[in-house]
Amino acid sequence: MARSFMYGALVLFLANFFNRVIGFIYQIFMFRLLEPEGVGLFNMVYPIYVLVLVAATAGIPVAISKLVAEEVAKNNIYQAYRIFKISFLYIVILSISFTILLILFAPFLKTHIFPNPKVYYCFISLTPGIIIVSLCSAFRGFFQGLQRMTPTAMTQITEQLIRFLAGLTIAHYLLPWGVEYAAIGISLGVILGEFTGFLLMLILYIFDRPRISYKPQMSKSSAVQVSVRIFNLAVPVTMTRLVTTGVMSVDAILIPYRLQVAGLSISQATAAYGELIGIAMVLVLTPGIVTFALATALVPAISDSVALNNYFLLRKRVSDSFRLTMLAGVPATVLLTIIPEQLCDLFFSYPQSGDVLRVIALGGPFIYLSQTTTGILQGLGKAEKPLKNLLIGSFVKIVGVYYLTALPSMGILGTAYALSFSYAVGAFFNYRDLCKQTGLKTDISSWLLKPLMSSFFMIVFFMVIYSLLGGEKISLIFTLFLCIPVYVIIMYIMGGIKKEDINRITGALRTR
Repeated sequence: MARSFMYGALVLFLANFFNRVIGFIYQIFMFRLLEPEGVGLFNMVYPIYVLVLVAATAGIPVAISKLVAEEVAKNNIYQAYRIFKISFLYIVILSISFTILLILFAPFLKTHIFPNPKVYYCFISLTPGIIIVSLCSAFRGFFQGLQRMTPTAMTQITEQLIRFLAGLTIAHYLLPWGVEYAAIGISLGVILGEFTGFLLMLILYIFDRPRISYKPQMSKSSAVQVSVRIFNLAVPVTMTRLVTTGVMSVDAILIPYRLQVAGLSISQATAAYGELIGIAMVLVLTPGIVTFALATALVPAISDSVALNNYFLLRKRVSDSFRLTMLAGVPATVLLTIIPEQLCDLFFSYPQSGDVLRVIALGGPFIYLSQTTTGILQGLGKAEKPLKNLLIGSFVKIVGVYYLTALPSMGILGTAYALSFSYAVGAFFNYRDLCKQTGLKTDISSWLLKPLMSSFFMIVFFMVIYSLLGGEKISLIFTLFLCIPVYVIIMYIMGGIKKEDINRITGALRTR
């Protein structure tokens, strides 16, 4: 079972890494094609679409995964299928209901909610995805409960590739009609990707699912009991996700409105929001490939330490997680704050977004720490703690965005400052709760000083080599690649990277 888990975790990590890389390239091409206003239009409606999607699935796929796994462990495959079929019925009803409601309320959203009326058709074109994604997520939950992660990985990769190819192609052909039509093309790409992934998942379910030889009669009472089990698990998951996606939706509506209060036109506010989401946040969240994987792996690792009552091992794993998080986060933050204009120009041909990126990058380490600490607290069985802290940070962010963004002297920079400060608040409260739960002691040297010193030498190396090579884009790419081994070597010399870290990596590769 442990090997099965490790294999599944590896499959999902590789799929996530591939999708993040493709997604990053996709964002670059999308920004170059649609420019800030088009990216802003799409990102105004996408968080609302995700919010409705969370409500439509109601956390049921997570419940499917957990309950199916429990029944399979008892060798009761028929009960696993029964749970899946009841859950699937609920998802069908919920997804169709929310799709109808969304279509009915779309004119109201256009008139009273959306900061730019151009987003209306882009939003409408996303609505079929609610049913498609909801149904596909049910199948994913079923296969994950069977400890089969390959179907999830295959469909995620397929969706991302189709979204990339179809979205950009359709947007390219619709662009002559106007940027709002090009944004519709991006939405259609999302739907085509999700539909292709769903068809693939359906094929895998038909031909690759476990078979059962008998079908005992199901009583009404057992159906009620199954439903209670499903929603007891689904409701807490839904609440957490609704908070997260709800805040994203508020940002998508509030930021452009407050930018207009600061004196920007609708088009300018949309473009500024597009720069923030399509450039600054994309670059800042890129190191999250490492911290997201770490946070995912921490849940079972921390749970295992708690189950063994091994608090020495628990504190060591927590300390190591902080060290590894900062090992990846600090050099990324240093580069993003020292050369933001060059990075924005390299990837997006938009160096003027450098000021926004520099401010957002200050909040980067706190985003990474929040991911790690959330994973640890969930592993400790304290999932309510990060939810509470998320609410506190979100309140701070909304207040900050409301007041700072509307200042004519700040505008989108005010938004960036509000976001960075809110990330710091959320990370601080997570860290405080973690110290209370584990008795963790702060190790400033390993967590902060060594990464900072290594990053200092790395950036000096970067400046020297970059200048010698002439300061062109190709030399920037080459120098950035050289910085990685330089930073790693310096960290190893200073003791920030330990021999046991290398042994773990080589051991995992040998195991694979």
